[in-house]
Amino acid sequence: MSSSHQSTGNALDANFGVDYVISYRYAATDKAKAEAQFEKLVRLLVGVGLAVEVRDGDDCSLLVFTKIASERRLLGEVYRSRIKDWLHGIRLAAPEKESQKILSSEPLTDSERLRIVYFLITNPRSEGGAGITPQKGEWKDVESIFPLHDHPFNSEWLKRWSGKMYINTDDLTQIRDRFGEKIAIYFAFLQSYAFFLIFPAVTGAIARYILPKFSSIYAIAIGLWSVVFVERWKRQEVDIAVRWGVRGASSIQHPRPEFEYEKEVFDTVTGEKLKVFPSRKRLMRQLLQVPFAILTISVLGGLIAICFGIEIFISEVYNGPLKWLLVFLPVGLLSALVPTLTAILTGIATRLTEYENYATIDSYEAAMTRKVFIFNFITCYLPLFLTAFIYVPFGSLIVPHLDIFKLTVKPSAKGPKELQTPKGFQINSARLQKQVFYFALQAQVINLALEVVVPYLKRRGFSKVKKLKSSMAARRGGEKPDASINDPPEEAAFLARVRSEAELDIYDVNVDLREMCMQFGYIVLFSVVWPLSGFAYLVNNWVELRSDAIKICAGMRRPVPWRADSIGPWLDSLGFLAWLGSITTAALVYLFGGDGPGPEGTPWGIKVWGLLLTIFCSEHMYLLVRLIARTVLASTESPGLRKERRERFLVRKRYLEESIGEEASLIATAERSGEKIDTEMSGEKPEVKFWGRQRSLDESLRFGKGAISRTAPGEKKIQ
Repeated sequence: MSSSHQSTGNALDANFGVDYVISYRYAATDKAKAEAQFEKLVRLLVGVGLAVEVRDGDDCSLLVFTKIASERRLLGEVYRSRIKDWLHGIRLAAPEKESQKILSSEPLTDSERLRIVYFLITNPRSEGGAGITPQKGEWKDVESIFPLHDHPFNSEWLKRWSGKMYINTDDLTQIRDRFGEKIAIYFAFLQSYAFFLIFPAVTGAIARYILPKFSSIYAIAIGLWSVVFVERWKRQEVDIAVRWGVRGASSIQHPRPEFEYEKEVFDTVTGEKLKVFPSRKRLMRQLLQVPFAILTISVLGGLIAICFGIEIFISEVYNGPLKWLLVFLPVGLLSALVPTLTAILTGIATRLTEYENYATIDSYEAAMTRKVFIFNFITCYLPLFLTAFIYVPFGSLIVPHLDIFKLTVKPSAKGPKELQTPKGFQINSARLQKQVFYFALQAQVINLALEVVVPYLKRRGFSKVKKLKSSMAARRGGEKPDASINDPPEEAAFLARVRSEAELDIYDVNVDLREMCMQFGYIVLFSVVWPLSGFAYLVNNWVELRSDAIKICAGMRRPVPWRADSIGPWLDSLGFLAWLGSITTAALVYLFGGDGPGPEGTPWGIKVWGLLLTIFCSEHMYLLVRLIARTVLASTESPGLRKERRERFLVRKRYLEESIGEEASLIATAERSGEKIDTEMSGEKPEVKFWGRQRSLDESLRFGKGAISRTAPGEKKIQ
């Protein structure tokens, strides 16, 4: 047995052979309805070839354990899945039909098995699935569907990665076999990004200690680096997809259960029945993104701008009592209001995306990602934009108009003198560097704690509170007994682990991709302010690569192993940030580089034409470099593309040799039996359809020979 198949078997043995756990919570419904719905759930699961076992869950819930009922059923689904990939061009050759051979050439990985079982549970009944969609429609009582962690593998994975400086191809392949290509390609991206960060880390150290501040040389180097990284990653995605056999997997669009079609039509080419929602109507709904973007910018941007003004006034103008306390007022406002407003706007974005009525899960996620990017762009970069392009260049004009913020500190001021702008006020030109330093260093540490440490402490705290409530209820009596009271002794530890995993949060790889995308933006937009930010992010990402592994293994439920051949819409976000970085960096170098006119808050020396010309030249340099990078990469064939071309050639050659071999075998057999056989396998002389007429092979030959005989030896034209 192969290592991949063996590891799959070990994972199943560690979890009593369970593939998925379905948490069914019946507290919100009456008893008769809950029993009927539960019976329907179980019958549907059994009807698609799954074995079912049920145990008690926590707080009025049931745990429904499922697995493939037979090996024959599993092999059938594997063949159906792989033949679908072949028909969509993902696989180069059709899979073997014999059940004994189907896994011989390509063993079944843990992720492929779990993906197949998940589709059996969730696919519509018209496509052979049970149609179970958690928390939606008739299945609103189905709380979640999740696979179980393979704890022996997780422990070995974390132990191995903790002692390695570099994550190699084999490590990434193991992640792909366990958690699917979508998560594995994120780790591949993070590894590649961390490797590329060596360049800005080294050049940043040179710029910090050798070159002048706001160095144009460093700005050009970072601009070139951003282009090369984005274009190189596009090529690397292709290599990874070819190596894992998922190139073109995005062409298989999984239907979205919530999609509401208006009519069914037949495809004029294929005759296939299609569910259609008018594209014009969807476009009209998508236009609502414009007022939504304006609302987002107004709400979040306005809040950040107001808090920014208050913070400047209190920290740099006000010198009265309680200043040490009042300086925390803007931070408190942002900490309290930004998460709340972001949650509200995210809810609006979700409703808007659902209203746009996308037919597939992939298109829905792409639309949602674009909206989420707007939130993060504002919250991450707006404070730096305000400091760099408003406060520092125009501070002497703005500060006198901050009198409105005196209302925030007037109750604590003893006299009007404490509220007056001090004479000789000077712009704090180091403010921008301190902000970039905060986002590059302190914010990364805080974010790491929020991702790993805080969730761990929260789980421990909730666990202790739960035990305390259970013990108090037991003393009072009359409360629902603990779910583990009826557990068989041999299953007690396993069921306790399952109940613990059921309470964990759902892992979303898009959250980590968003974090890396925003970090890339800090480098290309503002690292010219503090060049050592590249080194700080390099160290952070070495830790991030391992902390994300810990988060997946211990802090989240095991994710469904989705396939992917790219990081999706985040690749477009990287390209946008690289382009914007060419503009922002050029403006910063012009304003603050050398003896630039901006740092002292006196904008009178800024030449608008000079600033616009600098931006224009920088942007066109970026476009030229991107064109050159794409041309160079396109002229060189990547290892993945070479491998794909070689495999396609070998497949064609094998099929050709097999067909010729079969024909030669038939001819040899006929000759041994004394029969005469035509070289055409059908035994009949085919007719050739040419220029709208039917000709037999003999007629075509006679026509050609006659034309040749009528042609004089010296003539070149054949009549």
